[in-house]
Amino acid sequence: MNPLSERQETLLALILHEYVDTAKPVGSNRLVEKYNLGISSATVRNEMTALTEAGLVQQPHTSAGRVPTEIGYRYFVRRLLGESDLPAAEKRLISHQFHQATADIDEWVQLAASVLAKHSRVASLATTPRPERAFFKHLELISTQGRQVLLVLVLQGGDVRQQMLTLAEVISQAKLDEAAAQIAHVCDGKEAYEVAQLAENFTGLAKDVTRLVAEVMARADALWTGDVYHDGLTNMLTQPEFVESPSARLALRVLEERSFLEEVLAQVLSPSVGGVQVVIGGEGAWEELKDCSMILTRYGAPGYATGALGVLGPTRMAYGRTISAVRYVAGLLSDFVIESFAG
Repeated sequence: MNPLSERQETLLALILHEYVDTAKPVGSNRLVEKYNLGISSATVRNEMTALTEAGLVQQPHTSAGRVPTEIGYRYFVRRLLGESDLPAAEKRLISHQFHQATADIDEWVQLAASVLAKHSRVASLATTPRPERAFFKHLELISTQGRQVLLVLVLQGGDVRQQMLTLAEVISQAKLDEAAAQIAHVCDGKEAYEVAQLAENFTGLAKDVTRLVAEVMARADALWTGDVYHDGLTNMLTQPEFVESPSARLALRVLEERSFLEEVLAQVLSPSVGGVQVVIGGEGAWEELKDCSMILTRYGAPGYATGALGVLGPTRMAYGRTISAVRYVAGLLSDFVIESFAG
């Protein structure tokens, strides 16, 4: 693509802004009258023709104005959209909502999805944070009935895993407590592969239990996302371009099918916390998202636990405002996770 002139970039940004607000094709007369451009409608139409030839806007029919294309949205987001911030009053309102919530990560994540849906006016998603790797913290072995024992494994960050096991013989609760304490002393802070290696240093019950603990931790490592919360689905379904189209319901598959969501997040999200990724029209990778955009970020405490946060809406989205909202809410969640997991 040939570089755009400053005037062409201005017109592209104005077309996109108007179309986001109205969902109607934007004509040259409207731009001249509303923005006092200091140039004639004929000049604006000529520039619109150039933008059309560049594939950045399109004309639904001969007498209509222009609407942005996927290429136009990408150009705007990646080259023209500067850093923006939420108004201070809006930040205070959002912050107040979070600090009224209890100190429960699930409640904060659910609230994050609700806040984003409300402030972005599209659909939102948020996953609970999970440790980047499972680290041993605490172990209990609880005698239940006969040879049945409940293994309770606590991982760093508070994730609790439970599993029933059947012993070869009945063992007293005192002996179980002794074995659990012995294992916990050696395995504290260790990863799954380290726990598996340490199992060879034990004998009898302690060895068998330590091997089982390593298996449970390895299964925890294999899970990419925690629980998934979403909100604002009706926001998507009532958008003008989706009212009589199957596109919105097709796109909502990313929120409703865990395997699809994990595929998208695995390919889109960077491993670092804080960076915001914008996926427009599925970026050619997902047919289900061809009429949609996603704004996603990773939040949490690097090295401890992270989760995903973002929104799903039509390509006709207020990108600046929505990116700012996603970034701000992610920052609040990161602070909470750092305090909970790393603090």
